[in-house]
Amino acid sequence: MPLHVEQFRYGLDNLGYLIFGPTEAMAVDGGAWQDILEFVGRHDLRLLYITHTHRHHDHIEGSEQLLEKSGARLISFPELTEGSAIALDGEPVLVYRTPGHSMDSTCFQAGRYLLTGDTLFNGTIGNCFSGNLRGFYESIRRLMAMPEDTLVFAGHDYVELAISFARHLEPENGDIDAYMSHYDPHCVYSRLGDELRVNPYMRFNDPKIIDILKKRGLPVDKEWDRWQSLMAIEE
Repeated sequence: MPLHVEQFRYGLDNLGYLIFGPTEAMAVDGGAWQDILEFVGRHDLRLLYITHTHRHHDHIEGSEQLLEKSGARLISFPELTEGSAIALDGEPVLVYRTPGHSMDSTCFQAGRYLLTGDTLFNGTIGNCFSGNLRGFYESIRRLMAMPEDTLVFAGHDYVELAISFARHLEPENGDIDAYMSHYDPHCVYSRLGDELRVNPYMRFNDPKIIDILKKRGLPVDKEWDRWQSLMAIEE
């Protein structure tokens, strides 16, 4: 049976997750630990693992409580090797290392579901706190190549702010209204295909974005130039 994803909101805008099958589950960024435990109990699930999209404080909080109260095992960053898989009810959760926002940034794929942490947000991307701009570029290019029906579940709800910037940058983009019509703060996600039409940071090869960069006098000759130019624009 396919795996499912449940989203849990905590703090101001953080989003944590439970990936689960018929009987087994894994928490990813478990700040909403009480809600996660309630969900696990209500659905008669065994919480086997706890892990994180990266080790920034707002994503690892709640882990100690989950570990103490569930008996689950922590999957630490060194164990999250590129291309490995974590089995839940015999189904794989694929691990992708996506450095950029942080050097330990990691994405998890369960079927159509893609948990992107602070690498890719709905409508924008994370800050490059690691300083590894090239790595971030390669990580985003990798996610761009995934199937368009991939469902993106991010580490924060920054949708309204992100779309405000997208409108400012490209006011004539007719896909933005359709994108926002599907926004639900109670369950925040997007299709990758919609990100490719709306998210400026996934459109550095789009002629419309290239034209915007040219008008700002920014380098556009190579793909790498366009990526750096986009990252230099102040939101």
